[in-house]
Amino acid sequence: MNNEAKLTKFVRASGCAAKLSPGSLENVTCHLKSFHKDLLVGFEGNEDAGVYRITDDLAMVQTVDFITPVVDDPFVYGQIAAANSLSDVFAMGGDAKTALNLVGFDGKNHHTEILTEILRGGMNKATECGAVIVGGHTIETPEMIYGLSCTGFVHPDKILRNNTVQEGDVIVLTKPLGLGILITAIKADLLDNATVLKVAETMKTLNYKASLIAREFDAHACTDVTGFGFLGHLREMSGSVKTIEVDSTSVPFFSEALPMAAMGIIPAGSYANKEYLQPHVRFKNSINADLEMILFDAQTSGGLLISVSPENASKMVERCQNEGIPAAIVAYVTAKTDNDIVIL
Repeated sequence: MNNEAKLTKFVRASGCAAKLSPGSLENVTCHLKSFHKDLLVGFEGNEDAGVYRITDDLAMVQTVDFITPVVDDPFVYGQIAAANSLSDVFAMGGDAKTALNLVGFDGKNHHTEILTEILRGGMNKATECGAVIVGGHTIETPEMIYGLSCTGFVHPDKILRNNTVQEGDVIVLTKPLGLGILITAIKADLLDNATVLKVAETMKTLNYKASLIAREFDAHACTDVTGFGFLGHLREMSGSVKTIEVDSTSVPFFSEALPMAAMGIIPAGSYANKEYLQPHVRFKNSINADLEMILFDAQTSGGLLISVSPENASKMVERCQNEGIPAAIVAYVTAKTDNDIVIL
């Protein structure tokens, strides 16, 4: 309880560290090129992780991510940060094997017991999916950060890319939207405890089981919903060579996010997503302005977007729901039109 109180004080004072906007990141990475005969996935395509072939039957998946505190409980924060980091391995169709802790900690103002709890939370999630924490690196920082550098394995012929959707595919989402808005509300102490617990439970849930199900039903493409938001990651899936039509009435979201959005409790990253994506998105039907912002909302440890054949879509959703995953069909892949994304 002592540790939680100390971290609470820190979380309330902490800003919400946003990722670079999609436009800024694109301007940076477009200058970076990596070429090697065994590099199967590199900078190109804004993929979730890199993939390097070791043998004809084995490839290594590598990714790294970290976040600032999103909840008061240090153990739960560790779980969420680890789930967020591991998700990119699962989005590529891989199995996580090892991970390194990445830590920035203010040891002058916070007791090391808090850091112990954070690391315990991270190890808990790594263990849950069969991965092993093998070490890490710690620095002194004024703002707490925690995450993992993750390594996983995948068969070279079974990599799930983010932009290999096929015309006629159905796209399934496995977690509700609104997490960025609700994290901002948590930092402002605007949510009741029951809602905070519900949001935390969603963020700390691994995407591993959903990834296994996607593979079981021969998914054509997959990505996870993180900083670029639902529409940003759907645009990546389109590859600008297909159009993705979104059924706005079917998109699951936290109802508690709507009043927060109406109050302007919205992370800066969500505004950046909207500004960048507006030229590529057409709203065919008018929708509530607050719901529109949820579609652009920058997520932390969001769900998977899985593109699958129409024959398998309903069966995959049913399978997910039987496993406790609140999956829903949210979009459809069509031939390219004037827009990458159309909201119905």
